[in-house]
Amino acid sequence: MTASKPQTTDFTKDVLGRYINNGMDEALNSTDKNGQRPDGSPTSDARPFDVIVIGGGSFGPVFAQHLFSTDHTHSHRILVLDSGSLLLTEHVQNYPPIGLGVPPPTENDPFRLRAEVWGLPWRADPAKVPQGFPGLAYCLGGRSLYFGGWSPRLLDTGTDTEMPRDRWPDSVVTELNDKYFAEAAQQIGTDQTNDFISGPMHDALRKHLFDGIEADEVPEAIKPAELPLHLDLPPGIPAAMKEQLKLEAPLAVKSREGSGLFPFNKFSAMPLVIKASRAASTESMHAVGYPDNVKKRFMVVPHCRVIRLVTNIQDGLGRVTGVECEIYVPICGDDSNVQKQRLTIPVADTANVVIALGTIESARLALLSFQGIRNYDRIGKNLMAHLRSNLTISIPRTSLSSLSPAVKVLQASALFVKGRHTFSDGSGEGYFHLQITAAGLDKLTSDSEAELFKKIPDLDSMLPLHQVNDHTIVITIRGIGETQEQNPGSNITLKNDETDEVGVQRALVTYNLSGNDFELWDAMDKASDDVARVFAGGNSFTVFTAPDRPQTVAPTADLSLIVPYKPVWEGGRRDGMGTTHHEAGPLNMGDDPDTSVTNADARFHFLENAYVAGPALFPTVGSPNPMLTGVALARRLADRLTVAPFKADAGFNLLFDGADASKWRMSTITNQANNFPGGRLVVNGALESVPGNDIGMFWHTDPTPHDFVLKLEWLRWREDDNSGVFIRFPHPDSKNYNNTAYVAVNFGFEIQIDQLARPDGSPLSKTGAIYGFAPPDDPNNLPVKPVGEWNEFEIHVQGQNYIVFLNGVKITEYDNPDTARGQPSTGSNPSFIGLQTHTGRVAFRKIQIRAL
Repeated sequence: MTASKPQTTDFTKDVLGRYINNGMDEALNSTDKNGQRPDGSPTSDARPFDVIVIGGGSFGPVFAQHLFSTDHTHSHRILVLDSGSLLLTEHVQNYPPIGLGVPPPTENDPFRLRAEVWGLPWRADPAKVPQGFPGLAYCLGGRSLYFGGWSPRLLDTGTDTEMPRDRWPDSVVTELNDKYFAEAAQQIGTDQTNDFISGPMHDALRKHLFDGIEADEVPEAIKPAELPLHLDLPPGIPAAMKEQLKLEAPLAVKSREGSGLFPFNKFSAMPLVIKASRAASTESMHAVGYPDNVKKRFMVVPHCRVIRLVTNIQDGLGRVTGVECEIYVPICGDDSNVQKQRLTIPVADTANVVIALGTIESARLALLSFQGIRNYDRIGKNLMAHLRSNLTISIPRTSLSSLSPAVKVLQASALFVKGRHTFSDGSGEGYFHLQITAAGLDKLTSDSEAELFKKIPDLDSMLPLHQVNDHTIVITIRGIGETQEQNPGSNITLKNDETDEVGVQRALVTYNLSGNDFELWDAMDKASDDVARVFAGGNSFTVFTAPDRPQTVAPTADLSLIVPYKPVWEGGRRDGMGTTHHEAGPLNMGDDPDTSVTNADARFHFLENAYVAGPALFPTVGSPNPMLTGVALARRLADRLTVAPFKADAGFNLLFDGADASKWRMSTITNQANNFPGGRLVVNGALESVPGNDIGMFWHTDPTPHDFVLKLEWLRWREDDNSGVFIRFPHPDSKNYNNTAYVAVNFGFEIQIDQLARPDGSPLSKTGAIYGFAPPDDPNNLPVKPVGEWNEFEIHVQGQNYIVFLNGVKITEYDNPDTARGQPSTGSNPSFIGLQTHTGRVAFRKIQIRAL
């Protein structure tokens, strides 16, 4: 059973863990219609989770938080499951140095977490993937807590595209370009120039690089004039400077925000998790005063390993019906000693499941879960990753002629070059980019990020940076290149001879690069060498053949002989294919199920309720790091699943559209002991009552027409739920009542909702009655639907004639003789409608009115 309060360890009070997360028992109990709340009230209004997100790493939280925040009708209950723990609340580089980092890649799983949270769940043939993989970060936020921050946009212009329409669904490309790339850039912080990277050295390096590219000194670089400018720039910047700014590094770091707002600095998914979780908790407290798990629309359950998705498949078509998982709870805070429980979370008929694990594990889960769907053999194909090389040089500051000698402290720079290579076989173009980081230093070192991506928390660390006299600039040029899509030699399968700790097959990862992949890699490395010579400016410079091995070279030296175009384990510059974290494509989206796994909406072609978020969707990988595109597609998927507000029927005006309750007010109680009238929640597109300790009323502040038809739907969860619809009453504050709801009782009429006809069983108190005045014509045979189903009232009010229809059947009619009650609305004496808060919970939706 999950602890209800923050637990205290040897060193910390776990407020963050308790305030952000829920236990599985809490999540499941919140769906139980037969349970009780802490105050003893029944949970008959409980709803199942209708969106279950598998993975709380980089992209699952982006999807889940965006869906939560745009779900204005509060239709969804979102459950995020993750096998890790809460580790950090934001990117590791937003903290002072705490010693957490990414461990080096490994070919062999040590069967323990490295660097606190890193594990390797899949396998690969070392001959196919030398160096192996760093693996996954088993924590909320996942690898987004560690990622480098470089987040360029996939190129798509009239002459170049990394999203070819014969691979990508046309609708996806259009929407990414028109909306979602810009939204994603704004969210992660790449929509503006790098305000945290500036200064004379940065400006000089950028100009030097720009001039070299314009002079064709880097033949494979795409000239800035051919590239779009995606930055949100202030007015007044000259056109020539705008071209230079296309070389700005697209880093997911925001150090300035709007007035009064703190920036998030380097992006990660964790602030999104926290924001949604705390907003859901606060929202659930409305009208009850405590976090009501039943009403939480967003829950995060860590320590939950999803094993497989239980799927009902018939004739190659299927739907997910359950999530099989294993919950583990460390005993006495010891990760090596855990209590485990296996269970299956039921997936409701209307629910969707979103696979948002890392690319390889997403493919594995699909392979384990969806045997029998028509295109099962497509799962795991189209695996792509990035080619990556590193070249580090140093140049004397005098190589930059535009850099004033009066500038002593050079600080840091980050720049970006986009490259294009035309393949020799005539098959088209391949794309790469160069990520350039630089630091001005007073002593020789190979660390070009010595002053980049650092949070300096104390004056003692800051002062030395301002007191040095930098004479050397160290520059690292990192090349990132795409691999070709639909390569049959690169794939993910299930490993038949090894199971993991929960008894299911591990993923087996295979990379086989094509001839074009190697050709692009050579071109990219050559472009890095060209850029190095541009920065050297015709002077001798230093090349680091290893971090501690500088070598001075002539300006015309062939750098491929000094730092060969070979893997690092052979003395070269090229990283292993598994080291980039940039796996993509094995669940690729497309219009044709014969060549793709998922459709343009990111849903599996032959599964009605299974979706994917993350780079596993990419039909091609391009050269950009997958963060921006993954965030864009996650936001797009959330928009696809958002429930739109109701629209009025012809001739009617909406009083409540399922989202906007701004014109509704709660009645008030003063000067009496029972002073809580209850409340109303927006839940699933409806206004749901929360009973108080005296009757209350939620009333609409727009006066009704003189004569009208009022239509609405209502739902009760229990036979003893009690409410009603008030009509034609004066302004609740007009009579100086202690309880203003009684203005409607005494001066208007109530159309009753109470199948038990309390207090005395009289037909005058039964559903459909004009309470106390006119019973239904046939009170024992009312066309009322069972609890849990929606009913419709249609109430006609003309003159002093009142007619009530229930589910299309006329049940009650009344002619009012009392001139003091039910007066028609006029300009000087308006009347209103309201919804009663009584006992139990009753929901109302599609509330609309038409003048007669």
